[in-house]
Amino acid sequence: MTTAPTAAATTLPPDVKVKPWTPPETITAAMLATATTTLVDMLKIRTLPIGMRLFEDAAAMDDIKGLRHPTEGFKFTMCQMVTQARWHGFTLGITVDNTRGGNCGGVVGLNYPGDGMLSGDHMNGVWFGNKEAAASHQATMPRVPHGRYNGLVVAPLRAARLDPPDVCLFYATPGQMILFINGLQFHRYKRYDFTCTGESACADSWGRALATKQTSLSLPCFAERRYGGVADDELLMACPPDEFLRGVEGMGHLAKNGLRYPFPPYGPQMDPALGMAKSYG
Repeated sequence: MTTAPTAAATTLPPDVKVKPWTPPETITAAMLATATTTLVDMLKIRTLPIGMRLFEDAAAMDDIKGLRHPTEGFKFTMCQMVTQARWHGFTLGITVDNTRGGNCGGVVGLNYPGDGMLSGDHMNGVWFGNKEAAASHQATMPRVPHGRYNGLVVAPLRAARLDPPDVCLFYATPGQMILFINGLQFHRYKRYDFTCTGESACADSWGRALATKQTSLSLPCFAERRYGGVADDELLMACPPDEFLRGVEGMGHLAKNGLRYPFPPYGPQMDPALGMAKSYG
């Protein structure tokens, strides 16, 4: 008779408790740059993690080192400008004049979305079969309230130019995302609930995170994929700086326990007893 393997020894003796981790009182751009290097190394993500920061005075954005402005005369979607930061490493100072208005600037509070958008007229008959559904979509969409902010900077976290940003963002696959969430839960368990707006999913990522300071995971929408170049297997994480540091720090502990990316496949035809004993024993 074969007995099941015993559980593998844990990293720490049973009588030693892991001290709960709390973020530092002051979070600096340098801390986030260091954490970004660790995140990229552990998750092997394809593009640069970025930060976003809102400005009441748009002129103050010009004090940021390396700032550039989007191509003059062009009207971009917000997801296009985010992609310029995460693909090309640009530090962009964005005003409403650079956006297409509507929800592109409205989600981050740079403009009033417009009556035609909020009423549902613009999406009725295209994304929705009736005006009521289109209007409900707009009414429940997370947004930064308009009227306070006049500028937004997006910049790679590794450049340490936003000190600190309001939110940190990165694109990753579902497998990479779940390990980051596991890292968030390592010292302080919390069940995370995320929203799904559908089309205009930037509201579920940078819109929700900027407006509520909550960690937000989104399924990028049609527009993000068509205009922002988001890959078919990418999700988008947006979180406050302290949560970004918490997730990276927690993943370090998971890695010491043998829980790393990429996940080594065990095989569907293998008895899982040995592997389960090490991972869950």
